[in-house]
Amino acid sequence: MRFTLLLGACSLGTGLVLAGSQALLLQLPRPTPQTEGWQLALEQRWALNPQRRREAALLRASPIASDPAQQLQLLGHQAWGRDPLAAVVLKQQALAAAALGDQRRSQALWEQLLARFPNDPASADALYALGRQQPGLHRLLWQRFAAHPAALAAAAETDGLAASLHLARWGARWPGAASRLEAACRNPQTPASARQQLGQGLAEIGAIPNALRCLQGQPANPATGLLIAASELQGNPAEHTRGLQRLLQLVQRQPSAPQAEAAVRLLGEQGGGEALNTLRALPSRWQTSAPVQAALALANPQLAASLGVLQRWPTDAASWELQWQRARRAALAGHWAEARAVLEAGGPALQGAMPMALEARRRFWLGLSLWQLGQPVEARQQWTTLLRQHPGGYYGWRAATRLNRLEPADGAATPAPALTSPALTSTALTSRAFAAERAWWPLHSGDRQVDRLWRLNQPLEAWEQWRNGRRGQPPSASRTLLAEGRLREAIGDGWTGLGQQELAALRLKPKECPLQPLIQRSLHRPRRLADLAPAARRENVPLALLLGVALQESRFQSTARSVVGASGLLQLMPETAAEVAGRPLAAAELDNPARNAQLGSRYLRQLLQRWGGNALLAVASYNAGPGAVASWPALQRQLPEVWVEAIPYPETRHYVKKVLGNSWSFSSNLARGRSGECP
Repeated sequence: MRFTLLLGACSLGTGLVLAGSQALLLQLPRPTPQTEGWQLALEQRWALNPQRRREAALLRASPIASDPAQQLQLLGHQAWGRDPLAAVVLKQQALAAAALGDQRRSQALWEQLLARFPNDPASADALYALGRQQPGLHRLLWQRFAAHPAALAAAAETDGLAASLHLARWGARWPGAASRLEAACRNPQTPASARQQLGQGLAEIGAIPNALRCLQGQPANPATGLLIAASELQGNPAEHTRGLQRLLQLVQRQPSAPQAEAAVRLLGEQGGGEALNTLRALPSRWQTSAPVQAALALANPQLAASLGVLQRWPTDAASWELQWQRARRAALAGHWAEARAVLEAGGPALQGAMPMALEARRRFWLGLSLWQLGQPVEARQQWTTLLRQHPGGYYGWRAATRLNRLEPADGAATPAPALTSPALTSTALTSRAFAAERAWWPLHSGDRQVDRLWRLNQPLEAWEQWRNGRRGQPPSASRTLLAEGRLREAIGDGWTGLGQQELAALRLKPKECPLQPLIQRSLHRPRRLADLAPAARRENVPLALLLGVALQESRFQSTARSVVGASGLLQLMPETAAEVAGRPLAAAELDNPARNAQLGSRYLRQLLQRWGGNALLAVASYNAGPGAVASWPALQRQLPEVWVEAIPYPETRHYVKKVLGNSWSFSSNLARGRSGECP
């Protein structure tokens, strides 16, 4: 009897523990990469929902991918059912078995994956692995998963025209693709139709001479011709002329082709007499288009011509560029009434269509024009609205500076830039920066399975699912640019990934305004703090300023190299680094991110000291050199924003605005946590 009571009590106690555990698990949110390890272990062992057990297993296995034995143990018995996560489990088990040298088990898992999930993107890896012994499976891989990285890898490893054409169509930028395309072009048996596709692939990666040789004198198709012309326009004067003529011929021969409009817009962006003459030679249907009329109006000294274009085509991108160039020209000349008239032209239609970053620029300069015309109340209204809707970036910084301490109209008093404030070197800010660097948040890609894989800390699986689903189509809208940029960065392609996130910010339209906080949070999340934070503290340089320099210089890539020889995280020239260090440095030393950050921080601190803490002058000197900056008109005699626009080097002008805008966004995110309001 006593034994029966004891057994009953134990059973009741066990039941209560299990019930309590389940009650706790039911209240927990879905697991993410930031879920505590003990919670994941509890989920995997005790959750009644087997799907949650599998999700917990995948999250636990992800951080230890370098230990295939433990990965196999954690993922054991998790490949059940028809859910796509079962395909992911099978793939990871097969890879782990191969890493342990168990080829028989790996092959069996690949075969099981292919049999159970023939159309799931994870099966692309099965076709790739099994295709090494059965080449026919690689052809099936190209047909079924054309844009999948596994298909591109298989094509890069395969001889023959079919593999080269697959790379040209789906992955010209894939490692090793260029040599495959060039080899196919050198083959005299390659037909003319294939040469068009190969030439387009080579043009896509900027190998213009090879693309032209591949075509063997035959006219390029519109897509290839547009790529070749765009590259030629960046070359020497003779190449620039060839690019103009190539665009003209493209539009003349196929005025209705989808590439014709892109060609006309590219022509309209060039400026100069030769480009204007080319525009005038376009077919008549394009003469009255916005790109052509905007280019002609910019060359016309009469303001009425520009105002007419802005009123007729307020929602066209060519009008937005015309407005800015005309207003900038007027501001540099001190013609503030003209600047105001241009910036107010187009009305609500223009303001509602223009990307938010361009609207912030327009609103700031309209405010400055009003201030210079003696209307401070109206100027403050413009800057206040700007800060409310677009608090980050260069113009957010300038608006905040103007509202905090407005200079007199003659510009006699120039405020010390806020970006050198001691508050931006505080321990609290650095702590928040480290927390922000480690933070995780949802992807919001619009693809349920991609978002799910991201939540389970499977960025490579999410990326392959994303690329396969989009069939290699490059993103263009801000939402897809942001999603792909975050995915690319997560798999190690930070250069492309951050570039796409920057483009997402630049293209963001007012109707996409709710996306703005997510873009700013992602783009201006601190990175490489293990290298940058100690260097900033040691050299007494504001961390936000150093982050802004690193983002613009290298996109936080320690292996970045410039065409002029600058290298590393902060893109130091060897001569500059040697001068700062007091001795010559080996290339390997500059490649070390911690050493590069230390020397770059010291150089930036020296520039700040030279210019009395003025961030505008220091950042301009970092790009153009202090000697060049010293030769320009003194900042004290001009409005700071006009001084920046008067910088004679376009690259430095852009650089100053990007670095200081990024720095302000970093500091705003960390110190204030501000995000814009939608209009």
